[in-house]
Amino acid sequence: MFFSPRMSLKQLAAFSQRASTCLLAGIDERKICEREAQTAQGLGTRRHMAIISQTVNQGGTLSEGLAATGDFFPPLFHEMVLAGEQSGRLGEVFKQLASHYQNQMTLRRNFLAAIAWPVIELSAAIAIIGLLIWLLGIVNSASRTPIDPLGWGLIGNRGLAIYAAFLAVVGVALWLVIRAVTRGVLWTRPLQRFVLRIPNVGPALQTLALARLAWVMAQTMNTSMDVRRSLKLSLQSTRNAWYIDRIDRIDAEIAGGNSIYEAFCSAGGFPPDFLESIHVGEQSGSLVETLTHVSNLYQDQARAALSVLATIAGFGVWVAVAAIIIVVIFRLAMFYLGVLGGAGLV
Repeated sequence: MFFSPRMSLKQLAAFSQRASTCLLAGIDERKICEREAQTAQGLGTRRHMAIISQTVNQGGTLSEGLAATGDFFPPLFHEMVLAGEQSGRLGEVFKQLASHYQNQMTLRRNFLAAIAWPVIELSAAIAIIGLLIWLLGIVNSASRTPIDPLGWGLIGNRGLAIYAAFLAVVGVALWLVIRAVTRGVLWTRPLQRFVLRIPNVGPALQTLALARLAWVMAQTMNTSMDVRRSLKLSLQSTRNAWYIDRIDRIDAEIAGGNSIYEAFCSAGGFPPDFLESIHVGEQSGSLVETLTHVSNLYQDQARAALSVLATIAGFGVWVAVAAIIIVVIFRLAMFYLGVLGGAGLV
């Protein structure tokens, strides 16, 4: 569901950590769910936790309770909990989920911190233009000759309202695109493929996707989950069109009796070091351990990749700020020269 609420990373990390601690300490699932329903923050979260608690109290499993909440928990969370129940390692699975979501929070926090100052400057530039539009209304109210140095026809309260409405439309459009990408909406695939071809940006996004892919593969293959289901979930978890497009090909290869290495090679698009690691892991019978090691390596690379993305995003914001300043200065200069020309001074 595109507009359905979903649990935040912070809530997922905290819930997973509490559930892991309680389960590993031997506390009954019913008590855990009851306490979560009583202490949950926010009406939406409390309501969904109450649904889970009710399902478990009626004899259902935790995964059945999660299913009853619909799209509130992400698909990866659903699948991992189900796999944990089937393998008898639910406490350990929650511990791994807590670590995963905490790492995602750290990556997001570092990215936002890196682009914070450019965004503040962009916001200041946008606000100054809005202030200028409003002040022009005051100036024009005291002048017989209309003055519009920006040349946009935006003056006074009405102009400011139009300007604010335009900014709101742009902001909503960006929010919709970002939400569509995170929810895996199909129409965003062409946009993702285009972005992945951008120098520096594409490779950084590929590294982030590979880090998630390796981690999910390592965790799901350490449970009783079917290999085909594990690979499909792992590829979907990347939220990267490049790898999602290869799900059907890889699934067909595995169904045909080929190894994971052969399936990934046939699908194409995976880096040689990643493929070689899978090959070695399969040949040695230690695929889970190998993928765990690869996941840790890609997590380190993901941090560096995120720094690259933050630098590029910050530069993009700087360019936007510079463009706004240049346009405004150019408009004001042309207006000033026009005034001087009309007065015969130039």
